[in-house]
Amino acid sequence: MRIWNSGRLPDEWDITTLLGKHSSEPYNPDIANGFFRAGMIESWGRGIEHIFKSCLNSGTTQPEFSYEHTGLWVRFSFTAPDVGEKESTQETTQERIILLLKANPVMSRKGLADQIGITADGIKYHLKKLSDNGVIKHRGSTKSGYWEVLTK
Repeated sequence: MRIWNSGRLPDEWDITTLLGKHSSEPYNPDIANGFFRAGMIESWGRGIEHIFKSCLNSGTTQPEFSYEHTGLWVRFSFTAPDVGEKESTQETTQERIILLLKANPVMSRKGLADQIGITADGIKYHLKKLSDNGVIKHRGSTKSGYWEVLTK
């Protein structure tokens, strides 16, 4: 299923900014505020996170986002992922981690855990696997460093 939104991202944004942690900047704040006051929006800037969590909870893959100058496409796939093999599940989780780190290299383990829907210890396990396999490397200190995606 594909959904089209003819809205625009802020000028300095791209799809990576949209998918990473960011402050909410509604295109029309007056309309957004009306929906918020009517109880149709529970909080600002959490829509993409809710979409990812809903897909994870339903066993479907995360949607693909693409942005054109005239709007945003979101493509949902309803084929359930193959969870029969442990390696397949690990690859899926690790691919999600890589995408999130590309979008936001300073994302914490807790942030990754919240986005993916697994524990911080699960994220730690996958980060170590990715690091050991030369896919990612942590640069700088634990508190103020960042992740560099080396491959993929």
